[in-house]
Amino acid sequence: MRIDRVATAGTLIGIGALHVIWATGSSFPMSNRSELADTIAGTQDVPGTAECLTVAAALGVSGLLVADAVPISAPVRQVALACAASVLAIRGLAGLTGQTHRLVPWTPSPTFTAIDRKYYGSLCVALAVGIGAATRK
Repeated sequence: MRIDRVATAGTLIGIGALHVIWATGSSFPMSNRSELADTIAGTQDVPGTAECLTVAAALGVSGLLVADAVPISAPVRQVALACAASVLAIRGLAGLTGQTHRLVPWTPSPTFTAIDRKYYGSLCVALAVGIGAATRK
């Protein structure tokens, strides 16, 4: 498997695993849940279990698709990867431009917005590019 696929799949699955950890009540890597909530969502409370597990599932499945580890037809895989790349590209561009508040029903904190512009947006765009590269053989 090409290194770009390994890196993209591993990152997607790793971030998905973080969401599972958060769904269980952990504040990792922060010292408490309040700090975690402000850092990852810009809110006072961490998103709920269902929300964390939904994101975890989407990221995990995307990672498995990038790794070509899901036994589905090539056309279905292509469409699924295009959807995942589109979602991450939109999320990333919103983050980079400080517009994530347009995608969520709350106003994220200044702490989150700064981290989003500096890190999360770039990561999402990089993952979208990585997924796009995975669609080519």
